[in-house]
Amino acid sequence: MHTLTSSAPLTLRQRAARIRRHALLMGQVQGQGYIGQALGAADLLAVSYFHALNYRAEDPEWEGRDRFYLSIGHYAIALYAALLEAGVIPEAERETYGSDESRLPMSGMAAYTPGMEITGGSLGHGLGIAVGACLGLKRKGSTSRVYNLLSDGELNEGSTWEAAMSASHWRLDNLIAIIDVNNQQADGHSSEILAFEPIVERWQAFGWYAQRVDGNDIDALVAAFDAARDWPQAQPRVIICDTRMGKGVPFLETREKTHFIRVDADEWDKALTALEQGE
Repeated sequence: MHTLTSSAPLTLRQRAARIRRHALLMGQVQGQGYIGQALGAADLLAVSYFHALNYRAEDPEWEGRDRFYLSIGHYAIALYAALLEAGVIPEAERETYGSDESRLPMSGMAAYTPGMEITGGSLGHGLGIAVGACLGLKRKGSTSRVYNLLSDGELNEGSTWEAAMSASHWRLDNLIAIIDVNNQQADGHSSEILAFEPIVERWQAFGWYAQRVDGNDIDALVAAFDAARDWPQAQPRVIICDTRMGKGVPFLETREKTHFIRVDADEWDKALTALEQGE
C-alpha cells in the first residue's frame, strides 16, 4: 500500500476531492473535456492509489509495482488527476494539459506520461493487455497485481469478452478489473446502445469473482477492493462501480449530455466553488 508522509494524513474522501479539483483545473486550461467521467471516477481512483495499489511515486517503472491499466484512453484527465495527487506527475505540469509538447495529452499515451502504463485510445483492448501482463507476471514469479479500469461502453466490444474468458481460463487471480458504469457513451446511454444487464451474473458466468458497489461510496469501495484482493479462489476479480457523471459539482451532475463537456469560462470557478462547498 502506498503512503505519503504527512503530519496530518489526508482521508480518502479528501484525496477524491483533490483529484476532482486537479481534473477541473486541467479542464479549465482547454475549456472542455471528459470532465464528467473524471469527477465520477475520482472516488474509485482515490481508493486505487491511496488504499490498494503498491507503487513508488518517485519510480513509476519500479518492477515490483502493481500496474494500473487505463483501458479508456479518453479518461486520461481522470488518471492524470490521480497521478498528480499521488506525486507521480509534478503539479507544475497541470497547466500544460492538452498543450503542444505536454506530457499530458488529451488521450492517454504510455510513451508520454509517467504512470500511464498503456495507450488506450482504441476501446476494448485494455483487458486483453492486462491478461497478457498478468500471465507474464506469474511466469516471472511476481506477486504484483494488475488493476484494469474499463468503461461500461467497452462491454460492447467482443475483445473485452474474449479477454474475460481468457482470464478465467488461466485462473488469473492477480487481475482486478474495475468497470465504471456511468451509463454514458458518445452515442447515448450505454444500456440503450447495447444492454449489459444482468452485469454481475454475466461476469460470474465467465468465471470471475464479481462484486457491484456504489462507485461514489468510499467505504463500499474500500470493502470491495479488500474483498477482491483477499478472495481465496484462483480466479480473476471484477468490481462493478456505479458512478455519477459530474459527481461533486451539482450543475454538472444534472446536465443531460455529459460524455464530452464544454464549459463556459465563468462556470469553471463556479464548479470549483461547488466542489469546495461539498467537501
